[in-house]
Amino acid sequence: MTKLEFPGSALTTDQWTQVNQLATSLSHEQAIWISGYFAGLSHRARAGAAAAEIAELAPPSQAGVAGAAATRLLTVLFASETGNSKTLAKALVDKAAAQGIQARLADMAEYKTRGLKDEQDLLVITSTHGEGDAPQTAVGFFEFLESRKAPKLPQLRFAVLALGDSTYEKYCEAGKRVDRRLEELGAQRLADRVDCDVDYEDAADAWISTVIADLAPAAQAPVSAPVAATALSGAPSLAAFDKKHPFQAAVIDNIVLTGRGSTKETRHIELSLADSGLIYQPGDALGVVPRNDPALVDAILEKLSLSADAPVTVKQGTISLGEALSGTFEITALTPRFLDLWAEITGSDELQALRAPDQKEARAAFQHNHHILDVVGRFPAPGIDAAKFVAGLRPLQPRLYSIASSLAAAPDEAHLTVSTVRYTLHDLPRTGVASGYLAARTEADATVPVYIQSNDHFHLPDDDVPILMIGAGTGVAPYRAFMQEREARGASGRSWLFFGERNFRSDFLYQVEWQELIKNGVLSRLDLAFSRDAAPKTYVQDRLRRQGRDVYAWLEEGAYIYVCGDSAHMAPDVHAALTEIVAEHGGLDRDEAGAYLSALQRDRRYRLDVY
Repeated sequence: MTKLEFPGSALTTDQWTQVNQLATSLSHEQAIWISGYFAGLSHRARAGAAAAEIAELAPPSQAGVAGAAATRLLTVLFASETGNSKTLAKALVDKAAAQGIQARLADMAEYKTRGLKDEQDLLVITSTHGEGDAPQTAVGFFEFLESRKAPKLPQLRFAVLALGDSTYEKYCEAGKRVDRRLEELGAQRLADRVDCDVDYEDAADAWISTVIADLAPAAQAPVSAPVAATALSGAPSLAAFDKKHPFQAAVIDNIVLTGRGSTKETRHIELSLADSGLIYQPGDALGVVPRNDPALVDAILEKLSLSADAPVTVKQGTISLGEALSGTFEITALTPRFLDLWAEITGSDELQALRAPDQKEARAAFQHNHHILDVVGRFPAPGIDAAKFVAGLRPLQPRLYSIASSLAAAPDEAHLTVSTVRYTLHDLPRTGVASGYLAARTEADATVPVYIQSNDHFHLPDDDVPILMIGAGTGVAPYRAFMQEREARGASGRSWLFFGERNFRSDFLYQVEWQELIKNGVLSRLDLAFSRDAAPKTYVQDRLRRQGRDVYAWLEEGAYIYVCGDSAHMAPDVHAALTEIVAEHGGLDRDEAGAYLSALQRDRRYRLDVY
């Protein structure tokens, strides 16, 4: 190991060696915790003498409070579907450490619930999955928290940041559930819960600042990061490209995978990451920053009788309305924010009625069946100006796609498997925002703004561990990456793929590749379900049941299960099939079979990537 020397350092050579050895063995989360731990030690060492003097002069009750505040440990607990909660939690821990607060980062997926009774200060950041559900990886924590097993928590101080999407009726419901339950268990509120829409950054930053100020030791000046934490940053730095600053990836290839006669269009898109510094693991996602369909932009401008050149003010400054509608704002989905604004602007009795508290179902149905274009066309607002219109829009958000390649097989590249969303609504053709954007990026010099979104809960196990991969449609994408990685590494673990689509002839995605992997022994088994080829329809869950005895045997031999695809139907149907398989072949009743699968989830052997 190269010896590191830092002029003026107070550490001996042996101490530097020990610190360096420790630093190179730490994960990112552990490094953050250690940073906060040493910052707290530093603060107490500097403040020790003064604190002793204060304790002698202060009344006993005040001295006790001061001592307690200085030694309380903060836990930042997160649950995430797309990585936003995790990113915010890491930022919170960094800021806490800079203020001399001892803080640790914890993922709900791995959190030991028996330790909840010993927590002192708890900050929870959680997203909501679908209509009010907990993120898939956090289901176990929610079940415990909302059960009779959860302990009373009178010693706990807490605050909750909830992330969600206001187009769903049960907006931020997972965060609300945690907030409500902690209060029921007797915990003391540090700050009010804050509910954040998809444009969460400003509200989240304000919440973080508030809770850090409440938790920071009294009269404590910000503590700089320890010298060792800065000096030992010799490891390769993270790429400069992220969600806010994406990399312009050149399109290498953009082809239609589905064959003639298919009822859908699925594309294989290859992007170059050369010179970006971006790296990923199989199972990670690629964030795509799309632009809206130019035809939709023109249609909205025409309906509003507004000029594309009209200036509007956004966070980045003043830009034209045309550019704002193309790349800054979401202009397809009808959100409650826009519906409220348009009801006020137009004075429409129909829109006003939808705002009533008892009209949630009618409002949700209206939002589902109308886009912004439909509303501005059906409820005109003559003379509206550009600034008033964009006030009801929310920022255009990136979309995440499972990466269908491994860097071991395709260096400096990321491959995507994308189903192009096309449909008709109110007799007008519609296209998915991101899938339509990607489908159109076929010109020779095309680029796509991208970044890497890690998916820690969907990575491969050790090379000798067997894996069961279950996917439908584009849900097969990460499994292509898995097999490329295992082939490159010469992995010995068995691999079994269950894949489902509509028709064998037109929709067998990556057929030649799977057949080659079977031939070479990289893929051990392949079971296929093509639902439109015969009656009754056959899906992946039906193939699972048919192979139930062997599926259960693989699980008993330590196999990991991966499920990728539709969260509304496919994932629940697969779970039901697995429950039946475990019950039948394990000689268990339904509750015991459910507990078996729950144990697999807790052990991270049952992994989901659903959307």
